[in-house]
Order: sequence, then structure tokens, then C-alpha cells
Amino acid sequence: MSTSKNPLADFAPKLVEITEKVLFGDVWERPQLSKRDRSLITCAALVALGKTEQMNFHFPRAIENGVTEQELIELITHLDESQGLVQAMKHLVPIVGVVFVAFLVTGLALPVLPLHIRGGLGLGTFIVGLVAGAQFGAALLSRFASGNYADTRGAKRGVVIGLLLATCAGIFYLASLRFLDTPAMSAAILLAGRGVLGAAESFIVTGALAWGLGLLGPQHTGKIMAWVGLAMYVAFAVGAPVGITLYGRFGFMSIALATALIPVVTLALVAPVRPVPTSAKARPSFLRVVSAVWMPGVGLAFTSAGFAAITTFSVLLFVQHRWARAWLPLTLFAIAFVIGRAALGHLPDRLGGIRVAMVSAAIEAVGLALIWVAASPGTALAGATLTGFGYTLVYPAFGVEAVREAPVENRGLATGAYTAFLDLALGVGNPALGLVAGHAGVGAVFLVSAFAVIGAMVVAVRIQGGVHASRRREALAGAD
Repeated sequence: MSTSKNPLADFAPKLVEITEKVLFGDVWERPQLSKRDRSLITCAALVALGKTEQMNFHFPRAIENGVTEQELIELITHLDESQGLVQAMKHLVPIVGVVFVAFLVTGLALPVLPLHIRGGLGLGTFIVGLVAGAQFGAALLSRFASGNYADTRGAKRGVVIGLLLATCAGIFYLASLRFLDTPAMSAAILLAGRGVLGAAESFIVTGALAWGLGLLGPQHTGKIMAWVGLAMYVAFAVGAPVGITLYGRFGFMSIALATALIPVVTLALVAPVRPVPTSAKARPSFLRVVSAVWMPGVGLAFTSAGFAAITTFSVLLFVQHRWARAWLPLTLFAIAFVIGRAALGHLPDRLGGIRVAMVSAAIEAVGLALIWVAASPGTALAGATLTGFGYTLVYPAFGVEAVREAPVENRGLATGAYTAFLDLALGVGNPALGLVAGHAGVGAVFLVSAFAVIGAMVVAVRIQGGVHASRRREALAGAD
């Protein structure tokens, strides 16, 4: 290389001379690596470091040394994907941490509420399902409001509102303990507390999803939904045994105090994360949003039957059979869910949501059927694990299809509308499964849930058919 080609030649000729003699005259001539390999290494380092001004020299030199243009394009693509993952995790970690700590309060109460209502208050399985389902019913009613709030007032603000509401739910839990001698009154106050907690969950989850989409963009929809959900179910996995232990030693008072105090501490995690700009555009109508997400939402609703069965009725199944460690099905369900999300959370973005949803629903249905036929705790635990592994990807899988249809400025509202189908299913499903348990036994809950999950597979097939038909219409329009 001659100094006339280097822009630094006139300004620092000695530096250019040293560079040519030492770098290109010595290092690049060493036989341990070919010049082609050295060019690939150099170009990769420049792309990773963002040194665009040096790429103008080294990319043509790489081609002279035998690197093809296609290899350079693949190098850039590979590094962009890797760096994109690193940047995504950098932004997502604080948000995921907030969701984890906030949902720990739900995880603590999930296995405890059935025991407290049945054993402590002496009420039936329908009331168990009603109180458990109240959280999801309230989340449904507040889901559109939380999505609209995230879009117009800010996703970060929405998360803060949710944490404050969760603390209020803990206060309701504490108030219910003053009326243990009047079980109906105590259950009514618990019902109200679960409703407030449902609104809290709505603001936290919708805000976190809109926050992540604002920071990373819609191309990472599956990843964002996967990691937010991962945080929730890690909290469930940790919370279940801790909740049972606290309840066994200190009673429901410990659960109420944890529910009131943990969200306050979580506020400190929110503060350092930067907010995202809000949208000033007009809100679409309710029907327009629902029409965009209703079919993926129905698929999600069907698969939620397995989640409802495990979280509310697996404890009662183990107690009924006098099997030890009644909290273990929920914990194994959550652990399998977490492993599946961590290892396979990228699949909906890469393979397409529908294909992943169909396979996931099939695995979940098999797991629920296994619990139904279980004659031993080992078989039931295997079924709970399989159910968790199947359920792990249905939310991001159907969610990819839902968000794809939503306008950019309405992502918070779209994710809220989509998740509302989950709330509706759990709000109605928990009491309905309670009636099934009361009339046909707790075991029948898992058979009914398995058939419901099969319904999600039918929905996925319908969506896939609609996608193919839409692509054919676009192809025909393009040909015209």
C-alpha cells in the first residue's frame, strides 16, 4: 500500500510509515494465519466495534484477499443478530426484574389460597375458583385501560401504577383476617383484594410489554413476550414453596404482609430504566383492536385451561390423594415453563407463531391427560412438568400473530387486548373448573382442560389457513 492512498499521509507520514512496515509488512505476512483469515477477523472486529470509517479500506482489501461479498454480508448479518441479542437483554433485564419481583406476590399466594379458603374458612371448591378467578376477571376489565394508559401516558408510569395497586391488594388481604369468624365476609374481602391485584397485574404486564416493544421494536415481539413471561413463571416457581412454608409457619398473615411490602421495594428497580416516547395519535375503537387480535386471543384462551388447572387445583388433587408436597406440581410446572422459555423463547420469531403454537398445545394436552389418569404422585408430577413445557411458548407464539396485525402506535393497547383473552378465560375458567371439581371430582378438571387445549390447536390451524389465503391474495394482486 502506498502512502498516497492513506488520508493520514500528509498529516502524520511517520505513523503511516510505521503502520505499513509493522502492521502490513510484518503482522499481515506472518504464516500462522492466511491473509483471507486475517481480513475476516479484522472485518468482524470493525463491525462489532462500529468502526465504519475503517470499513471503507478493509472491506475492499478483504475481497482482494479472497473473501467473497456473500461472506461479508453473512458476517454482518451474524454479528448484527448477536449484538441485537446483547442489546435486547441489556434493556430487558431491568424490566424482567421488575416483573419477577412483582409477580412473586402472586406466586406466594397461588398454592395458599385454596388451602386458606378450604381449610381456614371452610368454604367449597366453587368459592376457591371464584376467589382465584377474580384476579383474572379484574385484569380483563382493566386490560384495555392499562394498554391505553401505556400508549398515552407512558409504559413506565403504567408499571408504577401496577405496583402501587399490588400493595393495596396486600392491604385487603390483611383486612380479610379481621373477619375469620365470618367466613363469607372474609372471603368477600379476599375477593376484592384479588380484584385489585388483577388490575395491578394488568398494568404491570401491559406496561412491561409496551416498554419492551418501545425499546426494542416489534421485530423482537416473541423475545419480549417470552422473557416477560419467563419472569412471571420463575416467580411462580420460587413463590409456591416459599408461600406454603410461610403459610405453614406463620399463617395467611405472612402472605398478606409480603403482598403489601414486596411491590413497594420493587419501585426502586423501575427508577433507573429510561421511559419510551408516548403516542399522540388517536386511539382506535374497541372493535378495531379486538378484530385484529381476536383469533390469536381465542387460541391463547383455550390453552389457559391447563394453567388454571395446575395453579388452582393441583394442590387440591394432591391433598385429596394424601400425596406429600402438594406444592410440587406447581413448582415443576413453573420450572419446566422457565426452562422452555429460556431455551426456546426465540422460536416464535424464527419459525413463526402458528407452527410453534400447534406443537406447544399438543404437548400441554398430553401432560393434562397424564395427570387425569395418574394413580401415583410421580405420574401426576410428570404430567405437570409436561404441561408446563407445553404451555411455555403459547403466549409468545399466538402473540407474534396478534402484534403483527396491530398499528405501531397502538402496541400497548394491542398487547392489552390480546392478553385480555387470557384474563377472560381464567376469570370464567377457574369458577367453571371449580364446578367440575364439585360435581365430577378434582381429577376431572384435568380431563376437561385437556380437551380445551385441543381447541387451541384447531384455532391455530384456522389462523394458518387465513395466513396462506392472505398471501395468495397478495401474490395475485402483485401479478395483476
